[in-house]
Amino acid sequence: MKLLVVGSVAFDAIETPFGKTDKILGGAATYIGITSSILGVKSGIVSVVGGDFPQEHLDMFTKRDINIEGLEIVKEGKTFFWSGKYHNDLNTRDTLATEVNVLENFDPKIPASMQDSEILLLGNLHPGVQLSVLEKMNQRPKLVILDTMNFWMDSALDILMEMIAKTDVITINDEEARQLSGEYSLVKAAKKIHTMGPKYVIIKKGEHGALLFHEGKVFAIPALPLEDVFDPTGAGDTFAGGFAAYLAKKGKIDFETMKSALIVGSAMASFTVEKFGTERIEEVTEADMFSRLRQFKELTTFDVELQ
Repeated sequence: MKLLVVGSVAFDAIETPFGKTDKILGGAATYIGITSSILGVKSGIVSVVGGDFPQEHLDMFTKRDINIEGLEIVKEGKTFFWSGKYHNDLNTRDTLATEVNVLENFDPKIPASMQDSEILLLGNLHPGVQLSVLEKMNQRPKLVILDTMNFWMDSALDILMEMIAKTDVITINDEEARQLSGEYSLVKAAKKIHTMGPKYVIIKKGEHGALLFHEGKVFAIPALPLEDVFDPTGAGDTFAGGFAAYLAKKGKIDFETMKSALIVGSAMASFTVEKFGTERIEEVTEADMFSRLRQFKELTTFDVELQ
């Protein structure tokens, strides 16, 4: 197994200008695992759910060759639940409910089958939990990718900084990059974040694409213009999943490979937003992925005469 994913497996209830859902499957590790399977990368999930988590979702993971030995089931507990309502621009949302449930006392356990994972992707969890995962690995993976958010910058900054110092790649959005660095310019923000530990800094800009920074080099990609955007939930996790899975598939860790990984991540995220929750990404085939990657190539390839 090449990719180890530590993050939430959860329920979401979502409302957007285009409709609303009842309780549906969600969670960072869910989106990442599904995305990895589309790329043909064997992944393993370390997370926790309650006794209310349906067998059909567990079967879906297994059918996709996602190792769930590290998915703890607390039979007397309830699965993490989040409910949110998006505004008309889909860039802002209101949280209607957060029920931490079994995630509150989550103590990750890394099965022996996952100990030799080459890439560790730490989904958006308390930085103390993320640190504990590193400490429980028999050996440090070749690449540690960290996702975090401004909530942890507000509530657990010291331990977050300790985690960031042990990270190879950090993925955050533009608002979070500015908060973490104290710099408004994203170029200056990335430089400052580099000094905190990560060799690679990815700054996500939602519908405006993403930026990759490494040793003074910058790579920028657009987001694919879409006719229909129904639900942005999970898009960032799908992006991270596509990025990490591509690196795992190629077995190379360098700036050029990461440029391609960034495009794969963005292409996969463009599927997620087209329907609610995991519905669209669960439908995607390898052929669909290649078709969308060709769209990206057409969008970004051009010749310019400089005379």
